[in-house]
Amino acid sequence: MRRFLLLYATQRGQAKAIAEEISEKAVTYGFYADLHCISESDKYDLKTETAPLVMVVSTTGNGDPPDTARKFVKAIKDKTLPPDFLAHLRYGLLGLGDSEYTYFCNGGKVIDKRLQELGAQRFYDTGHADDCVGLELVVEPWINGLWAALEKHFLSNRGREDTSETLTMASHASRDAVTPELLHVESQVGLLRLDDSGGKAAEVLEQNAVNSSQSSTLIVDFEASLTRSVPPLSQASLNIPSLPPEYLEVHLEEALGQEESHASVSLVDPVFHVPVSKAVQLTTNDAIKTTLLIELDISKTDFSYQPGDAFNVICPNSDSEVQFLLQRLQLADRREHHVAVRIKADTRKKGAALPQHVPERCSLQFLLTWCLEIRAVPKKAFLRALADHTGDSAERRRLQELCSRQGAADYTRFVREAGACLSDLLRAFPSCQPPLGLLLEHLPKLQPRPYSCASSSLFHPGKLHFIFNIVEFLSNTTEVILRRGVCTGWLATLVESILQPYMCANHVDGKKALAPKISISPRTTNSFHLPNDPSVPIIMVGPGAGVAPFIGFLQHREKLQEQHPGGHFGATWLFFGCRHKERDYLFRDELRHFLKCGVLTHLEVSFSRDVAVGEEEGPAKYVQESLQRHSKQVAGVLLRDSGYVYVCGDAKNMAKDVHDALVEIISRETGVEKLEAMKTLATLKEEKRYLQDIW
Repeated sequence: MRRFLLLYATQRGQAKAIAEEISEKAVTYGFYADLHCISESDKYDLKTETAPLVMVVSTTGNGDPPDTARKFVKAIKDKTLPPDFLAHLRYGLLGLGDSEYTYFCNGGKVIDKRLQELGAQRFYDTGHADDCVGLELVVEPWINGLWAALEKHFLSNRGREDTSETLTMASHASRDAVTPELLHVESQVGLLRLDDSGGKAAEVLEQNAVNSSQSSTLIVDFEASLTRSVPPLSQASLNIPSLPPEYLEVHLEEALGQEESHASVSLVDPVFHVPVSKAVQLTTNDAIKTTLLIELDISKTDFSYQPGDAFNVICPNSDSEVQFLLQRLQLADRREHHVAVRIKADTRKKGAALPQHVPERCSLQFLLTWCLEIRAVPKKAFLRALADHTGDSAERRRLQELCSRQGAADYTRFVREAGACLSDLLRAFPSCQPPLGLLLEHLPKLQPRPYSCASSSLFHPGKLHFIFNIVEFLSNTTEVILRRGVCTGWLATLVESILQPYMCANHVDGKKALAPKISISPRTTNSFHLPNDPSVPIIMVGPGAGVAPFIGFLQHREKLQEQHPGGHFGATWLFFGCRHKERDYLFRDELRHFLKCGVLTHLEVSFSRDVAVGEEEGPAKYVQESLQRHSKQVAGVLLRDSGYVYVCGDAKNMAKDVHDALVEIISRETGVEKLEAMKTLATLKEEKRYLQDIW
C-alpha cells in the first residue's frame, strides 16, 4: 500500500481530528497514512523522507504555530541549512486559522514558506481553512482533492512505485501542484471506481423528504430551523460522511468509597491552587457589560509573572448543564460511578488511543464537570454518529441533512453560527440517545481559559490581578436559554460572597467570607512585555478589558521610576476606550494617578456611546479614531524613535481597525503607498515592536 507521511500541528485538537479523518479515509483510496504529531520528531525524518508529506497545521496566539510545532519550526528555521536541504520533498499543506485575527493561518504559512525556501515542492496546493466562516468549507474539498493529488504524485514517480494498482486519472509526467477544485472532481471519479463493500467511502443516501405516510402536498410556509428543513434540502438526496468508527468501550463501576482528586485535570504545566483575596466590580450596575477584578494570593507559591504575561484558569462546566446531561442520558443515578474506558477490540479506527483528557478512575460527574468541553460546537462527524442513535426517522433525517454536503449552509447557520452544543441537540432531537462512549470520542478536552495579568508583582507583591467581562448570551436553538461563559460565569458565582460593589475598591476591605480557591497554571512565555530599555517610548492600545496588561505595565514602570529617580524613561501613550464615561471607564482613578505622577505621559480616552457636546469635531468614539487624530506623534514614536506599539482586546473588530489605522498613519506620514506601509508594519511585527494580545 502506498505510504505518505501525515503530520499534524495542533493546539486544541482541531488539526489532530482532521489528520485522523485523512488517515481513516486514506485506506479507502489505497493509501497508508503514517500519522504523527509534529512534535514526535523521533518518529520521522524529513531529511531522508522519500514519501509525500501531508501536513495539517493550526494557528494559535497572534499568528504563531501551535506549541507542539515550536521545536519543528525552530529546526527548519536554522539559517545554516542549505537551500536544497529539502529539495527531495514533495508536500501538501492544510492551514487552519480564523480571519477575525490579523495574521490569518499564519502558523501554516510560516511552515509553508520555509519548506519552499529549503527546496521542497508542493504536489498539491496549500489550503487555508477559516474558522470564522466554517473550517469545513475548505477542509472537506481539500481532503476530497487530496487523493487524486496523491495519485498523480505516485504515478509521476512510478519508477520508484509499483503502479499496477493505481488509477489512471491524471498525467503520468507532471509534478506540478494541482488545485483542490480540479482534484475534487477527479477524486469523486476515483471513489466510484473503488470497492465500497467495507462501507468506508462516503454514503449516498437516496431518500425522499416526504415520508409515505405524509401528504404529497408540500408545506413550504415555514422557515428552516435547527429541527426542520425546507425545499430544496428537504427533498434532496444526501451525500453524508461515512460513519466514524466507534473505538471506545465505556463501563461504569461502583466507586466503593474512593475519591478522585482535582489533580486529575492537571496540565503539562504546574498547577497552583490559590485563594481569591479580593473581588471588585469595576463597572456600574447599569453598564452594558459587567467587569470584575479578581485578586489572587500567590504568596505561598512559587508562581511568578511579568506584566504582559497571561495565565490559565482551570474551570469546570456549569453544574446545571452537567445535571441536564446526566438526566438526559439516563445516567443520573450513576453519577458517582467510576468511568472505565478501553479500546474496542474490533474497532476499525486506525491508531485508536484512549483520550488523554479522561483520567483513570474518575467519577462520571467529575468527567462531565472537569474534563469534557460539553459546550463545544459539534463537528459534522459527531452529528453523523448521533444520527445513528436517533430513533425517530424525521429527527434522524434532519441530523443527516445537517452533516451532509447539501446541508452545509444549514449546518453553518443553525449549528456553528448559533453556537449549538450537545445539550441543544439533545433538546432538539428527543429520540437521540447516544452512548457515553460516543461523547468521549467526540467531545474535546475542556480547555483552561487564558487571562492577562493586570498587575505588577513589584507593585502588588504576592498578588496577581486579572479582570474579565461576565459573558452572557441567549441560546435560542430550540428554546430561549440565558447562558453565561463557562469560565466567567463560574468565577462570577464563585466570588459573589466577597464581591465589593462598584466604587468600593479603594475604600473598604471587602466582605468577610471564606476565600474561595481556584486552580491556575502559567502559560508559555510570550513577548508581550515592556522593552528591556525603559527609555524606549511605547504606545498602548487597550479598549475595555484590553486595558488589563497595561495597568500592570504602568504599575511596574511606577516602581522602576521610584527605584531609579535619575533614570531616563520613554514616553508612554495609552489609548483607552469604553462605552460610557460614567459606567464602564475601567481604572479611571488609577489612570489619573499615573498621569499625575508622570508614569503615563499621554492618556487618550474615547467613549463610543456618549453623546458629543461642545467640540466642533466631537471626541473620538473609538481608539482607532483617536490614533488617527495623533497621527504625527504615533508615526514619530514608531518610525523615528524606534518605539513599540501594543494592542490588547477584541480581535474581530478592534484589532483589525487599529491595524488599518496604523497602516494609514504610516502611509500618510511617510508618503508611501499603503502596500509599502503594510510591509513596514509587518517589519515592526518581525522585530517584535508591534505586539498583540487579542482574543
